Amino acid sequence: MPEPRQIPLALNHRPQLDRQSFIGSASNRAALELIESWPSWPTRTVRLFGPSGAGKSHLVNIWAALSGAVSEDLNQPASMPGPPCLYIEDIDRGPTSEMDLFHLINAVSEADRYLLLTARMPISRWHLTLPDLVSRLRMATPVQLDPPDDDLLRQVLVKLFADRQLLVDRAIVDYLLKRMERSLSAARAIVDAADRRAMAENRRISRALIADVLDHLNGANFEREN
Repeated sequence: MPEPRQIPLALNHRPQLDRQSFIGSASNRAALELIESWPSWPTRTVRLFGPSGAGKSHLVNIWAALSGAVSEDLNQPASMPGPPCLYIEDIDRGPTSEMDLFHLINAVSEADRYLLLTARMPISRWHLTLPDLVSRLRMATPVQLDPPDDDLLRQVLVKLFADRQLLVDRAIVDYLLKRMERSLSAARAIVDAADRRAMAENRRISRALIADVLDHLNGANFEREN
């Protein structure tokens, strides 16, 4: 008779988004340095862009802790005067009123406030139609987050496993690095799935288990895309 499977508890392993938990590397060093240089920014508006899972939201949280920044909703613009620091995440996902964004950037500059915009792509790929807005955005300070490099992903994976009291051989991390999606969100999803499967099946974190997890996650992603 097969051993009964354990039911994994739905424990809360929400990612920590404070400065102490941010792992620096060559791929994010310039962005971190700019965020931490506030309020000595070159311009009142900063554009932070990079692929999904590169750490943009983490940097926004670090800046919010430093500056007291709050999220701005262009559909419900904050009254002036208001909080001195604002941020809008994923501004390029839309739909966004170009005129509202243009007025917000102007208002921030005129009131000596600060605005942080995050996006996946540079503004040349936002398909903007308002020339004045393009001009304002080009005047904002750009900073790019590159996809996580191997050094960063390795440190993140080790930390995520350690946070769950899971000791994992370096060979397993190396195995993951060669096969996983290059994003921090993918690292979190893999560690969460591996932890749950190990608990449910009473197995240790092995290469075979990780291979099963990757197959399952890749299959789920394929189904969503199709």
